[in-house]
Amino acid sequence: MHELSIALAILDAAAEEAERRGGVLVDAIHVRVGPLSGVVKEALLSAYELAREPSPLAACQLVVEEVPVVVYCDCCAMERPVESIQSLRCLYCGSPSAKVVSGRELEITALEIQE
Repeated sequence: MHELSIALAILDAAAEEAERRGGVLVDAIHVRVGPLSGVVKEALLSAYELAREPSPLAACQLVVEEVPVVVYCDCCAMERPVESIQSLRCLYCGSPSAKVVSGRELEITALEIQE
């Protein structure tokens, strides 16, 4: 379960930023996760619950935004959602595309802090 190491890395990054800002309290960490990142949202949330207990951020919540897979469709000449992550085809015209625009994300986007 690699989600535990990801949860620990998220906590480390948040703790480092809190320290850089003078030891502020972090109420929540916001992350974006795409289905092509290899991270399962439920597993990440479960791992985060385990990882945060012994940390200085034990009361900090993890807020996960799920990012859909979007490809650039050459036929439509537009960014389009896909039929499924197993078939990277334009949802509208059915053309295959390897030009993934979003869906690979695994990033911290914001910290809610108390100053």
